[in-house]
Amino acid sequence: MEKKATRNETEPLTSKKDVSDCNEGEDCKENGLLVRNPKAALRLVEDGNKVHPSQGDKGEAAQISNGYSGIQSSVPCNGTGEVEGAQCTAPAATTTATSATCGAEGQQQLMELEDRETWSKKIDFLLSVIGYAVDLGNVWRFPYICYQNGGGAFLIPYTIMAIFGGIPLFYMELALGQYHRNGCISIWRKICPIFKGIGFAICIIDLYVASYYNTIMAWAFYYLVSSFTAELPWTTCTNAWNTGNCTNYFSKDNVSWSLHSISPAEEFYTRQVLQVHRSNGLDDLGGISWQLTLCLLLIFTIVYFSIWKGVKTSGKVVWVTATFPYIILFILLVRGATLPGAWRGVLYYLKPDWQKLLATEVWVDAAAQIFFSLGPGFGVLLAYASYNKFHNNCYQDALVTSTVNSVTSFVSGFVIFTVLGYMAEMRNEDVSEVAKDTGPSLLFITYAEAIANMPASTFFAIIFFLMLLTLGLDSTFAGLEGVITGVLDEFPHVWSKRRELFVLILIIICFLGSLATLTFGGAFVVKLFEEYATGPAVLTVAFLEAVAVAWFYGITQFCSDVKEMLGFTPGWYWRVCWVAISPIFLLFVTCSFLSNPPELRLFDYDYPYWTTVVGYCIGTSSVICIPIYMVYRLVSTPGTLKERILKSISPETATEIPFGDIRMDVV
Repeated sequence: MEKKATRNETEPLTSKKDVSDCNEGEDCKENGLLVRNPKAALRLVEDGNKVHPSQGDKGEAAQISNGYSGIQSSVPCNGTGEVEGAQCTAPAATTTATSATCGAEGQQQLMELEDRETWSKKIDFLLSVIGYAVDLGNVWRFPYICYQNGGGAFLIPYTIMAIFGGIPLFYMELALGQYHRNGCISIWRKICPIFKGIGFAICIIDLYVASYYNTIMAWAFYYLVSSFTAELPWTTCTNAWNTGNCTNYFSKDNVSWSLHSISPAEEFYTRQVLQVHRSNGLDDLGGISWQLTLCLLLIFTIVYFSIWKGVKTSGKVVWVTATFPYIILFILLVRGATLPGAWRGVLYYLKPDWQKLLATEVWVDAAAQIFFSLGPGFGVLLAYASYNKFHNNCYQDALVTSTVNSVTSFVSGFVIFTVLGYMAEMRNEDVSEVAKDTGPSLLFITYAEAIANMPASTFFAIIFFLMLLTLGLDSTFAGLEGVITGVLDEFPHVWSKRRELFVLILIIICFLGSLATLTFGGAFVVKLFEEYATGPAVLTVAFLEAVAVAWFYGITQFCSDVKEMLGFTPGWYWRVCWVAISPIFLLFVTCSFLSNPPELRLFDYDYPYWTTVVGYCIGTSSVICIPIYMVYRLVSTPGTLKERILKSISPETATEIPFGDIRMDVV
């Protein structure tokens, strides 16, 4: 719906006109008085016949949808706009309007609005978004996918997918969050109410991610504690957990590497840290590892005290957690480049295989990598951007953070493959044989083993696993903040003054939900959740979000919102991406995944068929919120079916925008 200027917008609000000489349709009548103070904002008038009371009881502060609170007059207007000794009038159409408060017996009740929390500094926001986007996947997933899909040639589909799919979605979420100043649930009241189930689905997905992602950090923390020794425990075959197949080819003795040989680093990871040999698979997970449980408890404690007070505290923590990984990456890059055989790894990493570009799987992998790396669809960008100042240049932020994210992924490939080249040189094998490990195994086995056999191995091990921890903490802060902001904005009357308690409850829920991943077979659970619980679900959510914004809310309205914030309208490139290319991009990746689900295998364990069914059920448990809420919305809305549909797809709550020293609500 296009915004139209009214007389209220063009007429100076500070003009000294006689308040008793108000005509119908103006800001005040008789004893009504338009007031403002440094913290004041004008109430939204949604109905042409009455002034809606605030949420909550009379005289109590009530939270407005975009994070502001108002105090309701103790003498409300009745349905006709009348009060004792005064009258209130409202505009007859849902256009940009200011509403006058009405008082009794000439007394005006001032409206006090409490400002939504904002970032202390712009750099806090940028570091938080970069810390969220740059996570563990940048270090292990991108390098593996790159060399698997044509090396340097993979950069072509990766760049194309970033330009036409990932970055437009990233920009769209930042703009939505900053304009509407709401979390992932309540924001839909201002966009397209029938899609509100997307917000609930996002919260469930974020909880699933928290239930397994932090367990990977617990593994890294275990490695970090184990690194404080003169000799790293994964360098020898004389430990209690080692088997007869343990072969240390870095030893000074002449050792031959056979088909059944297992490195001490692999046995430390599988038999000491994970203890998967004590589990028979998903149907027999075994007991809970108390060591990993303590590690995870400490991680969640750090997370709690980092986010419990809001973005003003987490924004300070990211100064360490978001910058430290770059210092370590630079150190490891320099060290890796000086290792013998490093050039072999770099050559393998970048050598282009142009024939790969003809394979559909390569383009699917490129699209999936850029999407999951930038992270739209998890509610995090909405939450973080909602704490920005209204006129913050989120367009520039989107370009900067997405570029930093992609460059980090590319540089991480050099950090990993210089070491893999060194490993191949030491084993006298081809790099392809050394680079068989994927996912966490690439870090906890291959890279850990390489570090253990470098000079000053203890130092490099400590900083490397510290880097993994800080990479993971940023993403955990972000994921939980997406849930916290969403719930607090949706239920302000319950939780707005109890954030610390809500965060504590949320952390406890996440910890209890992680117990299955802390068992001896927990690594199998982590793999299942990673592949099925979040992947297709978040792709579906992001697709519906893009459709709701571009097709239902309207690309013209959305671009008008962006112009109000930034002063310029997005060009045709962004419009085409938002309307067509980005939704097609998401639909393409989702259909490719569903048509060819991954066959899961971890270590020597092949996942049985029933686990695929379980995985899809877990993924569906979040997405099912969307159709359920649609049905609920249509059933609970009065009127004919056509009226119900029209009401359900029309914004029901306006968004406040700055107007000089005050804020004005617009529809």
